[in-house]
Amino acid sequence: MSKKQVVLIVVKPDGTSKGLLPQIFTRLNETHLKLVAARVLRVSRSLAEEHYKHIKGKPFYEKTIRHLLGEYHKDKKVLAMVYCGAGAVKKCRDLAGATNPEEADPTSIRGAYGCVSSNGIFENVIHASSDKKEAEREIKLWFSPEDLSEKIYRSK
Repeated sequence: MSKKQVVLIVVKPDGTSKGLLPQIFTRLNETHLKLVAARVLRVSRSLAEEHYKHIKGKPFYEKTIRHLLGEYHKDKKVLAMVYCGAGAVKKCRDLAGATNPEEADPTSIRGAYGCVSSNGIFENVIHASSDKKEAEREIKLWFSPEDLSEKIYRSK
């Protein structure tokens, strides 16, 4: 399992509020990657801050945290998933599209379903890990080893 790539996917509160889970599942299924974990949750502030620590200090940091917490949507939950398989990161990043929905390919998830809100937030529906190292860091934040249906990282 360790030779296969893994990726964290998070359907954000704008995606769950818009009822996009069926469409997103269909698109992810088309990648032929294997789902090894999934959980629905309300994100804690500490998880959001750790997830987005790479943008701390940026002017959009607090709005990004509040967006992941669901403060701008009626549905405050997210769906976090781990997929694995050959080229998982690239496949999911391509499927997600550009971070800014206005710049995303219209056939991508963000291009089809995202928008820039009136307060300047990129409501881009989905998160996909940016690279293999970031995927490992993020998956370990969002899931414990017991949550995964397969062993994807070596134990220390």
